[in-house]
This record gives sequence, structure tokens and C-alpha cells, in this order.
Amino acid sequence: MPELIPEPRYARFARDAGTCVLDDPLLDVGPGAEGTARWLRRELGAATGWELPAPAAGETYGERAVIRLVLRPELARSVGAESYELHVTQRWVLLEGADPAGLFYAAQTLRQLLGPEAYRRAPIAPGRGRRLPVGGVQDGPRFGWRGMMLDVARHFMPKDGVLRYIDLLAAHKLNVLHLHLTDDQGWRVEIKRHPRLTEVGAWRPRSRWGHRASPLWNETPHGGFYTQDDIREIVAYAAERHVRVVPEIDVPGHSQAAIAAYPELGNTDVVDTAALEVWDDWGISENVLAPTEAVLRFYEGVFEELLELFPADVSPFVHVGGDECPKGQWRASALAQERIRELGVDGEDGLQSWFIRHFDGWLAERGRRLIGWDEILEGGLAPGAAVSSWRGYAGGIAAAEAGHDVVMCPEQQVYLDHRQAGGPGEPMPIGYVRSLEDVYRFEPVPPKLSPQAAARVLGAQANVWTEVMENQGRVDYQVFPRLAAFAEVVWSRLPEPAERDYAGFEARMCGHYRRLDALGVDYRPPGGPLPWQRRPGVLGRPIEGEPPNV
Repeated sequence: MPELIPEPRYARFARDAGTCVLDDPLLDVGPGAEGTARWLRRELGAATGWELPAPAAGETYGERAVIRLVLRPELARSVGAESYELHVTQRWVLLEGADPAGLFYAAQTLRQLLGPEAYRRAPIAPGRGRRLPVGGVQDGPRFGWRGMMLDVARHFMPKDGVLRYIDLLAAHKLNVLHLHLTDDQGWRVEIKRHPRLTEVGAWRPRSRWGHRASPLWNETPHGGFYTQDDIREIVAYAAERHVRVVPEIDVPGHSQAAIAAYPELGNTDVVDTAALEVWDDWGISENVLAPTEAVLRFYEGVFEELLELFPADVSPFVHVGGDECPKGQWRASALAQERIRELGVDGEDGLQSWFIRHFDGWLAERGRRLIGWDEILEGGLAPGAAVSSWRGYAGGIAAAEAGHDVVMCPEQQVYLDHRQAGGPGEPMPIGYVRSLEDVYRFEPVPPKLSPQAAARVLGAQANVWTEVMENQGRVDYQVFPRLAAFAEVVWSRLPEPAERDYAGFEARMCGHYRRLDALGVDYRPPGGPLPWQRRPGVLGRPIEGEPPNV
């Protein structure tokens, strides 16, 4: 059986059925399949040297092999959205998709069948035909939301790195990239009406080297941002690969970078906000937004530009953060206390809810859906809002039982910044040990949910926080190979966690490591970190024992 990841719903390849030899095949493209055809010609063409020409009008295939691309909408009724079938005979390959996304995933499976060389950017064995096993696949995803959150605020990832990660998500049949664009340590998206957000807010003077308990510093200034054209390119690139991009702009906490750029956004009656810089440390800054109408208008302007950059058909959800908002400045602020009395809200917690509910309604009026971390449940939500359940399962359970859609991303299970093993060689170890097997046994739908609430679980995402990931290689090390296990969890219909065939998955990973090698992914090897992947002497924050199931 081919080493396919994620594991398909049904696959049959008989040993005695022969092979299909593809040597510069024709590409027969049916109506609606043009996007997948472009991708095949670009990616497989680069890797194999194939031109993949279309058959001439009236041309018969003759002895030449052919790949056919066909949309077959009835598959959506029998198998589901984003589903596909792949058929291989000794003469031709047929890819059928329930929709364009399903057809694209069929092409991803074809690429896996062609072997690791199909993931390279130039042919290393030109002129050699590729052999496919004869057989077929029928497949479709378990969840509609299969995502990864990438924190580009703490350590900026240049545009080319983001495009690369979109390709890596698509190769694993993941379809959501949640971009964490703002935080205390940096603002990463150009807003033309507020230019200081990137002129000032995108740059910090230095960075803590390791966890915040570490005495070490990297004294090199750090920063960067995406221009609006960069964002348009990222969104279009993702859409071509059937990846939705969810932008996140944090309010009212995690906002020191914005306040450093525009001091009037902060609580000026208790803090000299004009003296603030973009924060150079990790953790949760006490500097939060002031609860004023002027601050709301400022962020409405931010979101107006953001909605133009992230069209509704690609990005129906907008993430507003809403988590980890310290209340000390509001308690000390006469202005904030007067605001509490004016609004009639329940203290400082009510102010935080007021921020979120305002943008909940504002986004809904513009045809978008608000999503935020599970703290946004405190104070109530409008019916269309959704919740990213990060502190555990509890927030997601409460949200789903209350009728809200949920994306499960509990930190104890799928925070990929957490360490992968307990050995001393793990670089800057953070959190609980979450091994490849632990991620493979993650279950997005907790058993205590009622059937009606379980239907509210849109899916899950793995979160990648980058405080201790200073470059692409460090991100790769933390993300892979665990993202492959996560992809199988959210795509495939697996047994209950304890009954999953981890040994079978591990065996299939042998072939998948070769694909990651061809893609240049600096993953953690099964035997532990390589010498250049270690960070000896740099403090992390390891937590011992099994993570709680909360």
C-alpha cells in the first residue's frame, strides 16, 4: 500500500495489477479544472520536466499516457465537500473532484504516489518515466476547518516563508492559515491611514533569547511587516491552493506595539504611554487599549482596510484575539472607571466584553464573522460569533453547547511550540511533552458533547507561537513532523484515540520524511535533534507530567 498521509478513506492498489508509466503525459482538463491544471503544470512540471500539454482537438491518446481532470459534483452528495476519487489504470490516470478543492486534493495524492522526487523544484532524473501503482482512492475530509495558526508577530516571517507554509499546508490537505498579525512585540500589516503602526510598531530594539526567565538577549533590532500588496499576494496564493487565510488583530490586550506607535490608544491617565516602545520581552504586557470611543474608531479604520485585503469569499472569519487582557490599568484609570459606570457593564471584565461585542456587531454588519480566543465567551456573544478554544476543551464545550461554532486548539494537545520530547537536547523547551504520537491521538470532539453541540465543532487547528522560534528552521523543527500527524487527525476518519494504529502511521511516515527532505523542511528527526537544531544553555519553560484534560 502506498505511504499516503493523511490516510485516505478508501484505497486499493493490487500488487499484481501492474503499473502505469507516466513519461511526459498529456493533461486532459475538463471544465472547471483549470486551477488544478495550472498547479500540476507548475509543480509537477518543475519536478519532472513534463510539459503536460493538452490533447489537440480530435486527437486520440494513442500510446501516450494521459492524466484527466474532471469535476464530478455528485461526489459531494455521496462522499462530501472537498472529496475526490483517483483512478489509475495501466494507460491513464483519472482525477475526479466533488468541487475544485476536492480535485486539488486528488492532485496532491497523485503527487504523493509519484514519489519524493515529485516534490523537488527541478528534475534530478530527467527522461525517466514515473511508475504509479494501478488502483484507486476515494477520499474526503472529516472536518471543514483544518488549520494552523502562525504567529508572525513575535518573530516576523518574511513573505516568502509564509507562501512556503501555505504550500506545506496544502501538501497535507490543510485548508486554513490563521495569521497572528499583531501583538505587544510587533505589528505586521500595513494600514495606510495609520502609518506609524508599521513605521514604529513593526520594530523592537532587541529580543529575549529564550523564555522570559532567560538572562540572555539578542541585541539585534527585530522587525518587519507585510505591505498591503504582500497581503493581497498571500491571500491570492492561498486561494489558488484552497487555503483560507484568517487575519488576527488583537484587542483590547496584546496591544503594546500599537500603543507605542499611537500613545493616545493607551491609558494615558495612569501610564506615560508616550515613553513606551514596542515590547522586547515575552509574556503578557500590562499596557492595554483605553476603553474609549476614539479607540473604537481607530480600530474600525484598521478593520476597514483589513476587510479590503482579505475578501469575504477567502476570509469569511476575522479573528480579534480577546484573550489575556490584564485589568490593572483599567482599575487604576479614572477614565476607565467612569466608562464602566456610563456603559453599565460588570466591572473591568465587562469592559473587555464591551470591546468584543462592539466588533462582533461591526463585523456582522459587513458580512463577516468574528472569531476569538475562548475568553470572548465571558459576557456573552452574538449568535454568529465563533470561538477558538485554546485553554483546553472547556471553552469549546461551553461555546458549542451555547450554539456557537468552535475551532478546537487546546494548548495541552496541539500547541506546537511545546517540546516534542523530554530529553536535554530539545531546544528552548516549552510546556508539556507533546510527541508525534501524542498529536496523533488528539481528538477534536470531546465525548461529553451532545450530538447537537458536536456538530458545532468546525474542526481544529495546531497553533505555532514563535517567542522562541527565531527563524524558519526553528519553526520547521517545532511544526514537523507533528503537523503530518495533526493533518491525519483532522482529515481522516480515525478510531478513538487509544485504538488508533500509530505503528501504521509511523511506518507511512518513513516515506513522508523523504517528501519533507525533498521540500527542504528542517523537521525534528525521529532520533532527536541534530546538533545545529539544539540551543544548549538557553532556558525554556518545560512543564513535567501529563497535561491535564481540561
